Amino acid sequence: MTDRQTTSGRLYGVGLGPGDPSLVTVRAAELIGKADVVAYHSARHGRSIARSIAERYLTGGQIEEKLVYPLTVETTDHPGGYRGALDEFYEEAAARLAAHLDAGRDVVVLAEGDPLFYGSYQHMHKRLAHRYPTEVVPGVTSVSAAAARLGQPLTEAEETLTVIPGTLPEEELTARIASADSAVIMKLGRTFPAVRRALERAGRLDDAQYVERAFMDGERIAPLTEVDEESVPYFSVAVLPSRVAPLEPVVRPADGVGSVTVVGTGPAGPLWLTPEARGALAEATDLVGYTTYLDRVPERPGQRRHGSDNKVESERAEFALDLARRGHRVCVVSSGDPGVFAMATAVLEVACEPDYRDVPVRIVPGMTAAHAAASRAGAPLGHDYAVVSLSDRLKPWDVVAKRLRAAAEADLVLALYNPGSKSRTTQVGQARDVLLEYRAPETPVVMARDVGGPTERIRIVRLGELDPALVDMRTILLIGSSQTQAVERGGGVEVVWTPRRYPEE
Repeated sequence: MTDRQTTSGRLYGVGLGPGDPSLVTVRAAELIGKADVVAYHSARHGRSIARSIAERYLTGGQIEEKLVYPLTVETTDHPGGYRGALDEFYEEAAARLAAHLDAGRDVVVLAEGDPLFYGSYQHMHKRLAHRYPTEVVPGVTSVSAAAARLGQPLTEAEETLTVIPGTLPEEELTARIASADSAVIMKLGRTFPAVRRALERAGRLDDAQYVERAFMDGERIAPLTEVDEESVPYFSVAVLPSRVAPLEPVVRPADGVGSVTVVGTGPAGPLWLTPEARGALAEATDLVGYTTYLDRVPERPGQRRHGSDNKVESERAEFALDLARRGHRVCVVSSGDPGVFAMATAVLEVACEPDYRDVPVRIVPGMTAAHAAASRAGAPLGHDYAVVSLSDRLKPWDVVAKRLRAAAEADLVLALYNPGSKSRTTQVGQARDVLLEYRAPETPVVMARDVGGPTERIRIVRLGELDPALVDMRTILLIGSSQTQAVERGGGVEVVWTPRRYPEE
């Protein structure tokens, strides 16, 4: 420590909890009583919630530093805008506190809740803690206070809690809410209408609880749907509690007709799930799908899982729709995007039969295998391309070959799905030979296996060297056009890309 630090005062960031003075920690109360200087933030009206909480612990002989915000809304004529005005205020406030610390005085900065959780103290901490001896005293956060007042767990088992500022753009709010297990949305006030719309769009409005001024005078608790947006102050939160019910299973069929949502999980595990897909999976009472794909979805207490073989798509679709008719919220799990050689078609085919036309069906998209594979190799799909399945289980090989020739003649890049399996070993070789009638042997080919999975492997070969023995059902092939480039960059890494501009004839 420098000489100045050994003689300076100490800085304390003291959390006061949610509002009730009896929830101030013993350590916080001791420091407030011993401090030479007690600082606290307030709006221009001069009243400070932090000071009112700490008042019983003040001695009356301390220096009080009132740090008054110059503005409380994002309207200002400051040349640096709202952020510039606040930064200038924080610099001035830090300088005032530094003067006391340099004079050897101990300074306690009061903070509602916890000092480092959306707290004003953190702005002093960033400017002073590296210069003076500092201690931060934690406090009960508004998140914990809201859960305590609701009497409901925030998280249980493997659930995760998401804390979301209501000041985010509405689209971002919707995505964060949809992907959350449980959540607390802070900073309501004027953001409340957008938060309410985001909850509704994410399908979570009916779950949301509203807590205002927890452990303070004027406390209010209600279902969020019953709250008038004109009455919402800044000191309020929206809470999506744990989905795991304390006394009964979370899964219970609803009255009337349920629904079927076909969810695309992307090519691999949770990293490829969209927020909308996460939300749909979390809301479901039942998951239906090929067992391998169901295993990619995290298990939730009380949620039923119905796994089956990969070759019973129609039966799986009918089973899901029957569950929905009995009031269940069903997710049919599909890899990649459900509308690309996957379960969306199978579900809709059955759902269009007279017995199921009244069952709501929704499709939630996912990252396709072709796009995932392309990203690993570079940008081979940068221009026009065609997607073809090499499987002849549901269509004759003659049709497959005809489509390959048409796409090759049109000089389209090709994404080839379902290239081979244990029972289909000739299709890759036949496809290669068809394409060589139109493409040069040096045409780049991306062989992408298990993209995003633990055995991922990306090979870049040439069409004339394509070895069918290296291709299985977990592989997707991207065949370049006449314009596709394969270029070795630094470190010997080869990238494949197709120019967006096509040459004129």
